[in-house]
Amino acid sequence: MRYFSVDRRMFFAAAVAALAVTTAPARAESERLPVVASFSILGDLVKSVGGERVDVATIVGPDGDAHVYQPTPRDGRRLASARLVFVNGLGFEGWIDRLIAASRTKAAIVTVSRSATPRADADGTDPHAWQDVANAKIYVGNIRDALVEADPSGAEAYKANANRYLAELEALDQHILREIGSIPTPRRRVVSTHDAFGYFAARYGLEFIAPQGVSTESEASARGIARIIDAVRAHEVPAVFLENIVDPRFAKRIAAETGARIGGTLYSDALSDAKGPAATYIDLMRHNVRELTAALAR
Repeated sequence: MRYFSVDRRMFFAAAVAALAVTTAPARAESERLPVVASFSILGDLVKSVGGERVDVATIVGPDGDAHVYQPTPRDGRRLASARLVFVNGLGFEGWIDRLIAASRTKAAIVTVSRSATPRADADGTDPHAWQDVANAKIYVGNIRDALVEADPSGAEAYKANANRYLAELEALDQHILREIGSIPTPRRRVVSTHDAFGYFAARYGLEFIAPQGVSTESEASARGIARIIDAVRAHEVPAVFLENIVDPRFAKRIAAETGARIGGTLYSDALSDAKGPAATYIDLMRHNVRELTAALAR
């Protein structure tokens, strides 16, 4: 009888130890700061700064078009349980205010483009500020500050992550400047599917021509496409690029009628999936530069 009692105590001790091991990850998971990012590129920036202390849910995922996204009830539930909601701003997420109101979330809304200088054209404010790495650095600073305020005990971790990532972004910015600088100036003209690269063009010295405006919600008119075809011929634009989120027929038609070659796929408003060439923001920018230089440098 005594032997059974000792054995039973040993069994219970082992069971408790096993339970502690199996439940520890779940407990650690529940203690992470729940946050939401409006689209995949922003989600990657938040993960880079938040690290293991944050649990990031992304509304518009890889290869998704945030311009035309339709929120779901699941998105509302995510916002309702979040402590922070990170949005781009500059009119990029036209649906976000309705979603926030419908979710009745108590989360702080963080506009990461705050303090970035917006670019405007005939279509209005261009929301694609992350295409200039200098603006991505501003995003990172705003993300860091919001996380520190929401989770002061993680301040040192957030600051260290941000400093490390900012150094990577500085190296990325210099890399892009060198690579684009290697392209002969007369060849630095390309056609893309929609006008998502204005900040990139201004920072790195390229000219982009697009049949759609800054939003994919607008349809390219036949007259607009005809003007682009004329411009491609007049300037001898060497390459037409597709985008991962936009109907490729516009670019293919322009290439067919002008003789410009299809230069590849650029990632503008969304990451690729994890197996693709643009699974992170830094991967995205490096991929785009490789595609541009391969098509334009020769």
